[in-house]
Parts: sequence; C-alpha cells; structure tokens
Amino acid sequence: MKTIVLYYSRTRKTAKVAKTLAEEIGADSIEIIDLKDRMGAIRYLTSAIDALRENKTKIKPEEFDLTGYDLVYIGTPTWGGKPAPAIITMIDMCNLKDKSVILFSTMGNSGGENAINRMKEKIEARGGRTVNSFTLKTGKIELDNLGTETKRILEEMDLKNKGI
Repeated sequence: MKTIVLYYSRTRKTAKVAKTLAEEIGADSIEIIDLKDRMGAIRYLTSAIDALRENKTKIKPEEFDLTGYDLVYIGTPTWGGKPAPAIITMIDMCNLKDKSVILFSTMGNSGGENAINRMKEKIEARGGRTVNSFTLKTGKIELDNLGTETKRILEEMDLKNKGI
C-alpha cells in the first residue's frame, strides 16, 4: 500500500507530527506552503478569520497527483476550530475519488475534532473516504517531544501496521 502525508504547518508543530508519521510508516510527504504571510500576532488573527470563513489561499504546490497512492494522510493545525486555509484549498484541488484518508489535526488547546469533521465533509464530497483520524494537543508539548507523542499515537491506534 503506497501512502503519502500531506500537511500544512505554521509553527512547525504539525510538520514535526507529519514528518514523524511519514518516517515511521514509510510514506512520502509533501508540505503545503501557504503563499500568504501568516506569521506574527496580527497575521495569526487574520488567519483565524480566514479559517473560520474558509477563505481560499494561494498554495504551493499548485497541483496534486495522488495517482498510485492508496492511503492519504492529511494534517492541519486547528485555527478557530477549523482547518488552516491552505489545507481547505488543497483538499478542494485534489482528486480524492476512491482514496482512503486518515486525518490529523494539531491544536493548542481545543477544536481539533471540529477541524477533522470539516475536512471529512470536504473529502467525502470529493469522493474520498475517511477511515481514521486523530488529534494532538501541542500547546504544552515542546517541539522536540512531538515525535515521541506521535509515535505513541501510531502505536496506540496501530497505524504503523495497518493504517486503517
């Protein structure tokens, strides 16, 4: 089963989770780059508004060919209980027909399940099927410790062996 991890990360926490996942399960990975500057307090607030409104954004890469992948992991930070705009944009660009998808969301404190549910709705509307998901509270976890926490989740959910 060929697997890919697609993710967006503003603070590098979601990236750490995604890279650990890809390494542990032997998957390819692609980081989605939001071309809008979202760093700093003011920009973070406007980013949360963009997430709440599900505003599209310009991203790189501009195209996604998931041909040949059986399982797709999609990871996002949670902003205002929603997925990041880069992930919403990416999902809307992908052909997910007949793809099995595992979703994950990182969050400072709460809202991860809401972000997962919204991504699930959008994925199913594009022909994919969500087969599993998890959230990870990253607010009080140091970046270096996120790999360990991700490995714990992989083992707990048996994602390393079967994925589904």
